[in-house]
Amino acid sequence: MNTIIDKLILQVDYGLRTICLTPSSSTRPSPANAVSSQESLNLNESRLSANLLRVDDAGEVSAQALYQGQALTTRSADLKATLLEAAEEENDHLAWCQERLYDLGAHRSYFNPLWYMGSFCLGVIAGLIGDRWSLGFLAETEKQVVKHLEDHLARLSNADQKTRRVFEQMREDELKHATTAIQYGAADLPAPIQRLMKGMSKVMTTMSFYL
Repeated sequence: MNTIIDKLILQVDYGLRTICLTPSSSTRPSPANAVSSQESLNLNESRLSANLLRVDDAGEVSAQALYQGQALTTRSADLKATLLEAAEEENDHLAWCQERLYDLGAHRSYFNPLWYMGSFCLGVIAGLIGDRWSLGFLAETEKQVVKHLEDHLARLSNADQKTRRVFEQMREDELKHATTAIQYGAADLPAPIQRLMKGMSKVMTTMSFYL
């Protein structure tokens, strides 16, 4: 049986690998690979794609941390397995976003360590409160991510089909995660908590868009 120290070391290692991820960490090929060629992007189109990708990459870092925190404190073996499965898919999203960012000559958010730490703490608290509430946080997080992705798809240049394919697959996966959480009995979060999460998300997306 792992000791508390062992679990802590594993979590630190996972966090570092999430923040310092390399594209080879993906278990599924990037949807961008399905686009054999695309129009050349002008400077503004390339910059917008990179900014949107950086926001979604930061969101995936936060989601990873939330799932890991929840999995650490949940009392349900089934829920833990579900959370870790979702985290694995989020790991693919991270790799896809980073790969496209590198293709565009851009960087990930400098604040990713901050997003990870904050979301991990929230996940630990949610798991301690109870599984229904933990699932509620998961469902609400995924709903917000889906809205961000839909907004980004609307803003993205039609010339950038590679990034569009990545966003579309991410949206499909996030919808599945939200539906799974609801099916497992996710509690509806009180309106003040939903507003707080949206406010925190607004801060993260605004900062990550530029940095």
